[in-house]
Amino acid sequence: MSDHAKKQSPATVAAQALGWVDETTKSVTPPLYPSTTFERNTDLSYHDGRCYTRADNPTYDQACEVLNALEGGAETRLFASGMAAAVAVLHALNPGDHVVAPKVMYWALRSFMLDSGVRAGLTFDFVDNADIADWDKHIIAGKTKLVWLETPANPDWQITDIKAVVDLAHAAGAVVAVDNTVATPLLTRPLELGADIVMHSATKYLNGHSDVLAGSLTAAKDSEFWQRVCKQHASGGAVLGVFETWLLLRGMRTLSIRVERASATAMAIAKHFENHPEIEQVQYPGLESHVGYEIAKKQMSGGFGGMLSLRVKGGEKRAVDFHNHCKLFKRATSLGGVESLIEHRSSVEGPTSPVPGDLLRLSVGIEDCGDLVNDLETALTLSK
Repeated sequence: MSDHAKKQSPATVAAQALGWVDETTKSVTPPLYPSTTFERNTDLSYHDGRCYTRADNPTYDQACEVLNALEGGAETRLFASGMAAAVAVLHALNPGDHVVAPKVMYWALRSFMLDSGVRAGLTFDFVDNADIADWDKHIIAGKTKLVWLETPANPDWQITDIKAVVDLAHAAGAVVAVDNTVATPLLTRPLELGADIVMHSATKYLNGHSDVLAGSLTAAKDSEFWQRVCKQHASGGAVLGVFETWLLLRGMRTLSIRVERASATAMAIAKHFENHPEIEQVQYPGLESHVGYEIAKKQMSGGFGGMLSLRVKGGEKRAVDFHNHCKLFKRATSLGGVESLIEHRSSVEGPTSPVPGDLLRLSVGIEDCGDLVNDLETALTLSK
């Protein structure tokens, strides 16, 4: 990245995709390289060091550099999904290593930890996201090798003090990885707060159009642990396809305006329903009533994200009826797209889910705010 690019705002970095222009054609839209292999030189060397597409495809270069610039990292690797990215970090550990992670987090990853992670010989402790004393109690010097954070945490949007947990983890000799999917690098930059690795389910906000499955990892600096992650990336096979990479970069170019719009609308919806007679609780870190508001205000800049949850008076049946009557909010899993989604999370996660049955998770898109509020109000009325 040039010195000029380092001085640009994240919005400009994303929109311009660092301003790269194809030297061959002068195209401002990057080319796509479908080739899976690259010819060797007569002296048996590889041109530009490229051997095989799994780790060397030039289509990856620009997307990785844009993410490096947005997160302030040293290197980025792209994966076939957010789960593939997260699992690559776990696979870089050794049998017997100890991991500390939040109790409330992305359900599929927590399930993987307790199933495949345990069978691989890893040990886990799950703690209260917002309770620094709980993190301190379970991060053990000489034992804990990885601390995994997710903030805001899905689906109650608890906030973890990244800097405080990083200090505890580094004092114990542990690596810190942060799932930054919900906040995006436009609102939170965990590497600047001391984290070692940032993970994204790039399917969500980075792509933003619900048409790409992707994941990413960005490292603050090179390290022995990061090299193990890179080896897992190159040899494990869960790499992103070149067309999906091209689509991901296209999506990132509108990241700034999408996140700004979704955050503003989510805040308006949260305030509208905060004291609503039919709503038990609004969970959104941008509300002063949220338990993590002060920390969120400290480590989030430019907004509080497009995700919130509503706990509906009347219990699980009322919540399900409410979400069934929504029209603009589509009943679907995932988040971070241009369209608004609503989901009854506990029924997705199953009987062992810690999510209360009266909770509905909302992913706010870029539609008109008034239309979205009216959709929710109408659904509430019809669910009585």
